[in-house]
This record gives sequence, structure tokens and C-alpha cells, in this order.
Amino acid sequence: MRHVWNKRNDDPADPRPQNEPAPATAPALAAPRPAPPPAPAVKEAKQQAVIGASMAIKGEIRTREDLLLDGEVEGMLESQSRLTVGPHGKLLGNIKAREVAIYGNVRGNVEVSEKIAICNQGSLIGDIKGAGISIDDGAYFKGRIDIVRPGAKNAGKAEQNEPRIVAPAT
Repeated sequence: MRHVWNKRNDDPADPRPQNEPAPATAPALAAPRPAPPPAPAVKEAKQQAVIGASMAIKGEIRTREDLLLDGEVEGMLESQSRLTVGPHGKLLGNIKAREVAIYGNVRGNVEVSEKIAICNQGSLIGDIKGAGISIDDGAYFKGRIDIVRPGAKNAGKAEQNEPRIVAPAT
């Protein structure tokens, strides 16, 4: 008598002939699946560091990756990438970054190489120096704005250092 997962000998779904003996060993495991083909080259996802809502930090912070600040920081914050001050984020100190988006509260000066956005319900008390700025309805800003054109900083220095040739009047 043969028992294979409660199949009967006369089971029409059993492909083996009635007189074939049952295998002595356990059924062979399925052959390993071939490895999936390599994924197409995809641009590597950007890293993002997070300062969570329950965190409070005093001191200087420097990063090369995107940073989400949703906690409290007292001190200078410098990012070579994008800094986002989340809705729970509070910063008392200066910011220097490539790009800044403010949804929370910042008290300090902000210097950006590209752009700054003070978003709805965001608040900035301090001066801004950067190439571009946007302030949403519902946002608060108090301070001065210095728009710097990209390349204007170096062009001004070059003009000052160039010798000037003045042709005599004829």
C-alpha cells in the first residue's frame, strides 16, 4: 500500500503506473531558481539623514547628504546638499547649504548656493543670501534678502583685478 499525501493508488491524477513502487527517499527538492537578471542601471538613490522629532542637538552639524531636520538644533548647520526643516523642526543658528526648504521654525541667517523656499506655515527670522527664493502664502519671514546671481561673485572680482586700458581722446 502506498501513501503519498493521502493519494489513493487508483487516483487518476497520479501519473505513475499502479505497479511502480514508491520512492524510498523523500521527494527531490525543486531545482534552484536561476538568479534574476541584473537590474538595469538605475541612478543610485540619494541618502537622507534624519534628525527626528524627539531629538535635540547642540553644536555644529556638517553633512554631504540630504538632511531632514524634524527635531531641535541649536548651532550652525551646513549641508552640501538639500536641507529640509520639517514641520516639527526648530533651528536656532545659521544655515549654509546648497538648497533649503523650511516648513518649521528657523531663527538665524541662511546662505544658499541655489534656492531657499519658506513653505506654508514655515517661519524664518534672519537674513537670506542666495540665488533664488520663494515664500509661500501662510509662511512668515522677517529679515533682509540678498539675491546673488550665480557667477556674479567671481565676475565682480575679475573686473576689479583687470587692468583698465584707457585710450587717449582724439
